[in-house]
Amino acid sequence: MMRTGVITGLSVSHTTASVDEIETASCETVDDRVASLLAKPGVSEAFALQTCNRSEAYVVTDRADQGREALADIVTDIREGAIEHMDHEASLRHLMRVAAGLESLVLGEDQIIGQFKTAVEASRSADGIGPLLEDAIMKAVHVGERARTETEINEGVVSLGSAAVELAGQEIDLNGATALVVGAGEMGSLAANSLAAAGVDRILVANRTIPHATHITETVDVEASAIGLDAAPTAAETAAVVITATGSPDYVLETEALAAVGETICIDLAQPRDIDPAVADVDGVDVYDIDALESVTESTHRRRKQAAREVEVMIDEEFDRLTALFKRKRADEAISTMYESAERIKNREVGTAFAKLDSHGELTDKQREVIESLADSLVSQLLSAPTKSLREAAAEDDWTTIQTAMQLFNPEFDGELPSPDSSETANNEQSARSGPSEDRPDELPDGVSPGELPAHVLEQLSND
Repeated sequence: MMRTGVITGLSVSHTTASVDEIETASCETVDDRVASLLAKPGVSEAFALQTCNRSEAYVVTDRADQGREALADIVTDIREGAIEHMDHEASLRHLMRVAAGLESLVLGEDQIIGQFKTAVEASRSADGIGPLLEDAIMKAVHVGERARTETEINEGVVSLGSAAVELAGQEIDLNGATALVVGAGEMGSLAANSLAAAGVDRILVANRTIPHATHITETVDVEASAIGLDAAPTAAETAAVVITATGSPDYVLETEALAAVGETICIDLAQPRDIDPAVADVDGVDVYDIDALESVTESTHRRRKQAAREVEVMIDEEFDRLTALFKRKRADEAISTMYESAERIKNREVGTAFAKLDSHGELTDKQREVIESLADSLVSQLLSAPTKSLREAAAEDDWTTIQTAMQLFNPEFDGELPSPDSSETANNEQSARSGPSEDRPDELPDGVSPGELPAHVLEQLSND
């Protein structure tokens, strides 16, 4: 039976949701999320992506309504305005945009491509990645890598958090240093990750709500600890650099609290300020605010926005290639079924002919070869035109023709190919599931396995 399916996606991210809402939508691990989704009725494939700024899940089902129902439990306690629901085509585009960094808090940031690949491996280990998601996700990874090698989407520093680390690195050697981040919001998260990338040895994250600080410590690749906000002054005494980014209306660090910190770079990213300007009078302490950082990021913002436009064009091109691949695979599955049916009939009739002829005297090997060659030639010539027609039908979204072919050549086929005009989604047309193609010769269509068809049929397909 021919398998069909559509991808349905769901995203709760920094663009529409709060940190608490993202945390509510998240699961303990990607493996757990994928396993839970695969247990839902109708779900054949599943993929999940979780970072400090997003929680996303994608499923493959026969119908889009099954996919929406399978994903519904993830967001039962989250306001609707924080949720982005995606149909098949929107899911394909969104995956590419995420991998390319267009959906990141910091436009074009590099960390997401690594997180994306890690999520792919975790989903694959939980048996969530099948043929349809494999094509979609690997295309997204390809786009993400192209974006970073062919454009300037990830060049320079663009966020205040990364700019703060850039400035600190100009003043002191960050390799092996201890850093203190005060605040566990988006800016604090960016600063912590930038510090980890810059080579600091240890990061302390101070926040009024310690679980939020803990969430950030779990996203960095260096030793990190979460502490209460009242412990920040003591922690500053061991830190070479302090970066603050809270939403407090009052000073979080004042002169008296920092009197004993010694040689320290303090960078205040908050508005209103977190650090009392008078702290600059403390011996050994250098204080910088947002005004000192904006010039560092301005040129990078312009360069990345131009690169983002180039990446958008790249995504359009790759999206067209991906949808064409899905169409070709669906047509080739119908073609494979057609050839298999013809081969069964040919083998039966040739066998009958051999038996009748043998009853009048045993055939020679040469005679058998001539008869088999004749039968092969008839099959190849008769199916050449239908093969061409099925490929054209897929290219023109004529799924009625393909469905008819499946019913004619496969008596067991009882499925209904989704129509482009279906009220479910126009995206159903692209979702055929077919087997891996890495072992196929270049001339063989994507859905036809060399092991299924004899050599003469493969030769005819190649000639076509």
